[in-house]
Amino acid sequence: MSLEIQDIDRIIEMAWEDRTTFEAIKYQFNISEQEVIKLMRKEMKPKSFKLWRKRVQGRQTKHEKLRVFEKGRFKCSRQKQISNNKISKR
Repeated sequence: MSLEIQDIDRIIEMAWEDRTTFEAIKYQFNISEQEVIKLMRKEMKPKSFKLWRKRVQGRQTKHEKLRVFEKGRFKCSRQKQISNNKISKR
């Protein structure tokens, strides 16, 4: 697996996000859940990796098949709307 530093950083960020599924990471970067785990183990400090594994293990939001909602996605009420391809800023 040959990834650029920016890709590795983004994968780690996505893996830490509660609502980003492993399937979404696979779709975007074409790496499996097991490869994400290997990448996290390699790139993180041992304590951080253990905290992450404890956090995501069995978490419903990290696996599409375990999610309780079928359609749509969660959206925070504070999230700004995107209009005309320009992202609104605070």
